Amino acid sequence: MTVCHRDFASALLDSRKPVPAGLTFRSEKANKRFAVYRNNVAVSLTDALQSLFPVVRKLVGDEFFKAMAGVYLRRHPPASPLLAEFGIHMPAFLGGFEPVARLPYLPDVAKLEILIRESFHSKDSVPISNAYLASLEPAELLRARLGIAPSARLLRSRYPAFGIWHANAAGGSQPKNRPENVLVARREFDPKPWHLPGGAYEFIDSLAKGSCISEAADQAAAMQSEFRLDQALAILLKSGAAIEIKSQFD
Repeated sequence: MTVCHRDFASALLDSRKPVPAGLTFRSEKANKRFAVYRNNVAVSLTDALQSLFPVVRKLVGDEFFKAMAGVYLRRHPPASPLLAEFGIHMPAFLGGFEPVARLPYLPDVAKLEILIRESFHSKDSVPISNAYLASLEPAELLRARLGIAPSARLLRSRYPAFGIWHANAAGGSQPKNRPENVLVARREFDPKPWHLPGGAYEFIDSLAKGSCISEAADQAAAMQSEFRLDQALAILLKSGAAIEIKSQFD
């Protein structure tokens, strides 16, 4: 009797299921050997989730996270051999996981941690220099289309996702209870989240869709009256999210 790959994988991640039929070993009982292997896999995957979501783990505590990881593994087993792609269902999982319902911000914190990981693994790019931007005439700058780096990611949250992440990952102060928008980008190797002031999310999103700077600024100001173009451009330059400028005729 041969072992079905699907049955083997299913039993491997769920200790409640029996050893797959047809599984044999020459020297020891299959039950004992399979139990050891199953435990090693579960521990390795739990460790991986702990490293992928350090802030979520800190927020819920180590023991709770380990128990929660066991539930997650059974619902969302790895679909790829790439560790960078593991855990992508965590935000949705947390959103429907009753034991963490009292922490409604947790899914957005998990999203932010995923975006940081995506930014790290994204294609490299060369940020535009402050000197080049300053060399443009104001009218020329406003007509230009500003390129957005492949590492850039945007997050809109109803909760202080950036503040919570910053307080727990970087020793920041206690976050204010307010919605927050976030830009994640990397200038060189390490991605960094940036808290976006009013209208900056809309501005960057519009640029990424191909709008010129003046069009993106007008759209942002129409949606957020407190939008300031100088603030948004400063964040794009500091973060490395701005990579090229094209004229409106390119």
